[in-house]
Amino acid sequence: MRYYSFTRTSILLLTGLICMSAGLSQAADPWVEYKGTEGPGKGKHIVLISGDEEYRSEEALPMLGQILAIRHGFKCTVLFSINPKDGTIDPTNQTNIPGIEKLAGADLMILALRFRELPDSDMKHFDQYVNSGKPIIGLRTATHSFSYSRNKQSPFARYSFNNGDWKGGFGQQVLGDTWISHHGHHGRESTRGVINPKNAKHPILTGVDDIWGPTDVYGIRNLLPTDNILVRGQVLTGMKPSDKPVAGQKNQPMMPLVWTREYTGTSGKTSRIVCTTMGASVDFESAGLRRAIVNASYWCTGMEKQISPTSSVDYIREYKPTFFGFGKYTRGVKPSDHAL
Repeated sequence: MRYYSFTRTSILLLTGLICMSAGLSQAADPWVEYKGTEGPGKGKHIVLISGDEEYRSEEALPMLGQILAIRHGFKCTVLFSINPKDGTIDPTNQTNIPGIEKLAGADLMILALRFRELPDSDMKHFDQYVNSGKPIIGLRTATHSFSYSRNKQSPFARYSFNNGDWKGGFGQQVLGDTWISHHGHHGRESTRGVINPKNAKHPILTGVDDIWGPTDVYGIRNLLPTDNILVRGQVLTGMKPSDKPVAGQKNQPMMPLVWTREYTGTSGKTSRIVCTTMGASVDFESAGLRRAIVNASYWCTGMEKQISPTSSVDYIREYKPTFFGFGKYTRGVKPSDHAL
């Protein structure tokens, strides 16, 4: 009896240790994964990459990943800028985003980066994806995702937002434009999305009837005539959706706010690209903007016929985003804190 008791206890302890070890391993992952449920997106994998100091993409992208997984069936993996010392999310760390290699199995990349300079070993995976013919959605500061100041001899320095040879770097060459300016007054003039009547029936705009966000309109000047402008950004006089449009040249004409384009990389294959200069965490309180990005995910992955104007873009869990600003990110948060 004693022998049985000892063995049973040992087995229970061993099982507990194994479970604890597995739990610690999962908690230690420097990313968060949402397994797709039933839905049109089942079998498709979206990698969402956050990493900006100002607009709280580390809050917005987990929220989007949850909606895309639970409401629409996509498997979603969200990557973060991580402090390597303690494993917490640190958007001011411009050189460390673990998990970039997961792009090898992705069907879509959604990114909200700003002035990153990742190691060449990581950029190799990013570069391979960009040139693979697979689709990309860029949010807000993605137009200036990279800035090379430490290693200007890197083979990926051409991705820098101010590159002269590959003009405008990744932003201009792939997404359509690089960083130009704050066209609206930053922090004082918000943005109303005005649908381009010419493209009102584009699948991405299905069910989208209202877009407003507190971020300002960005200046855009390098989009080619072939680029498909879906929404223009109307500069408002204040920070409320009820504020009037600014009179004068700022809105004559209005800047592009959401557009599509194509990019053909070194593989010879052509990618579907969607970019918007909106995308702060607080912008995504707009259901219209959330729907536009969900619809864009369908369109990018070739499933535009399955876009529904009544599909849900409701939050999965409570969403109270932090207002944009440098240094305002919440300290001590780990990727596992975003797990469902």
